[in-house]
Amino acid sequence: MVLLAVGLVLVAVNLRPGVVAVAPLLDTIRADTGMSTAMAGLLTTLPVLCFGLLAPLAPRLGRRFHVNGVLLLTMLLLAAGTALRLLHPTATLLIGTVVAGAAIAVANVLLPGVIKQEFPARVGLMSGVYSMSLFGGAALAAGLTLPVQNALHLEWRPALAMWGLLALLATLVWLPQVRRSAASRATTTRSSRGGAATRPVRGLWTHPVAWLVAFYFAAQALVFYSSAAWLPSILTGAGMSSGVAGWMLSFSSLTAIVGALFTPMLAARRVHPGVLVLLSALLTMVAFAGLLVAPAAGAYLWMALMGVGQGAGLSLSVLFIVLRAPDSRHAAQLSSMAQCAGYVLSAIGPFALGALHEMTGGWTLPLAVLIVLGVPTVACGIGSARDRYASREVGVTS
Repeated sequence: MVLLAVGLVLVAVNLRPGVVAVAPLLDTIRADTGMSTAMAGLLTTLPVLCFGLLAPLAPRLGRRFHVNGVLLLTMLLLAAGTALRLLHPTATLLIGTVVAGAAIAVANVLLPGVIKQEFPARVGLMSGVYSMSLFGGAALAAGLTLPVQNALHLEWRPALAMWGLLALLATLVWLPQVRRSAASRATTTRSSRGGAATRPVRGLWTHPVAWLVAFYFAAQALVFYSSAAWLPSILTGAGMSSGVAGWMLSFSSLTAIVGALFTPMLAARRVHPGVLVLLSALLTMVAFAGLLVAPAAGAYLWMALMGVGQGAGLSLSVLFIVLRAPDSRHAAQLSSMAQCAGYVLSAIGPFALGALHEMTGGWTLPLAVLIVLGVPTVACGIGSARDRYASREVGVTS
């Protein structure tokens, strides 16, 4: 079980660096390739679109080829997609981004099912560890890409491609799980130990609890990706240097680890998840309000509040996927549904916020919109916190 937990953490850590590492290098990439602003925006938008559009494929792949084997393949594809960025044609940069985004999309969906299947007595702890690993990977990429590039005197292509080494490490650590699942496959035809059964889930897309979970995931993801896309611009517009503004984004990811790890643990200790939903949203809303009033002067406080709040929100959204599913088969399908809705909206959010900024010439209205989005987030989160299953196949009380 220890090796399985380490493997899960390493797979999860890999699900953000390939995307986040682009942001600190974006100006250099544009200058070197002559890429337009819109084309450069695709480098950060394409992976998120892949997360949403390809999420429905993941449960099918898990049923057909077994979850552990599919997760191993995602790490290999992630390493390959990252390696494509070493090639000089601009088209290969976009192709590599899509390949990496597709690999991450599938792993995103399948890992909650692994938690449900393999750690039924430690759902809260492992949901927190999983969410913490996501933010940890993002913080590593945001904080280390430029320093490593400068220390090793790398061009931007190797600086991006180096994150593929982390995916290869995860592949090696995950390999024993593939061997274990292959050995037990003959006796687990109907219910795989990797988290996917052969029988598909029916009726989930019309289940009200499933939609509450999906909308909560979508709401918190929309706020997270929309704010992350423009946070450095908001801070530089308030007089902060670009280097410090970039560090603030990394600092927010670091503090998010705290919220992501401890929130599910509090839920496991009988703190009602609805209370945690409310606290998570309030912390985030206060952070946005602070950015309206004193963006530069109180930056560290606002980033800390935002990080803890958003980390808690993501961790709760993963926890609800696991808790509202009666088994790993439902967990994978519910994860697919939630992430399909969530990441498609998340890809639209930064464009919408940018359009509001251009229309008004400032960040007041965009930040106000992010504050208002806290209301439906809380409503969906409290609905998801009710103790019942999102399933037509079992009773409604868990």
